[in-house]
Amino acid sequence: MAKIVMYATAVCPYCVRAEALLKRKGVTDIEKIRVDLDPAKRQEMETRVPGVRTVPQIFIDDFHVGGCDDLHELDHQGKLDPLLAA
Repeated sequence: MAKIVMYATAVCPYCVRAEALLKRKGVTDIEKIRVDLDPAKRQEMETRVPGVRTVPQIFIDDFHVGGCDDLHELDHQGKLDPLLAA
């Protein structure tokens, strides 16, 4: 299965929704990086995706998915499962 990295905060409802979708898809290992606990991690996220300041920011392997709505759209288009299977 692909490596999933999600930049998140503790109380973000979009982060919760994104994680729930990934778990329904069988993903058991999500590397959650809490940007609310470590300002350096927020800077890392903003460097990795210039111009982005919101969470979640989701990566499947090296592919930047975007946020929760982007993840759900990939699923709706039938493109999420192949990315997760890689």
